[in-house]
Amino acid sequence: MDRLKLSRRSALLVVPFVLYSRSALGRDDGRYSNSPLKPWFDSLRSHLGPCCSDADGVAVADPDWESHNGHYRVRLDGQWVEVPDEAVITEPNLAGRTMVWPVKTAFGISIRCFMPGSMI
Repeated sequence: MDRLKLSRRSALLVVPFVLYSRSALGRDDGRYSNSPLKPWFDSLRSHLGPCCSDADGVAVADPDWESHNGHYRVRLDGQWVEVPDEAVITEPNLAGRTMVWPVKTAFGISIRCFMPGSMI
């Protein structure tokens, strides 16, 4: 009987996490398949892992990101989120625009990859 209660309780804890973390899954629906930058986007990686693709990234307007004391932060869903140094992509930005690859979970928003733009 106690094992059954424990299994149900574990399931109740896991289900919300899976539902909230579904936005971390790739969502490339083919709309970028003809982009000349698609192979480059698909190859992007931070020290936290692959960024996935252009379809998973979000373009960030200049007022919604900043650099202070050598660290970045971005405004997502109305809140400022610190970008971990390991998430910063250091190779040249071929897209020219600032992009972020957020991961939304039950615990909040974290940054998988961040590619700074020109800030002009």
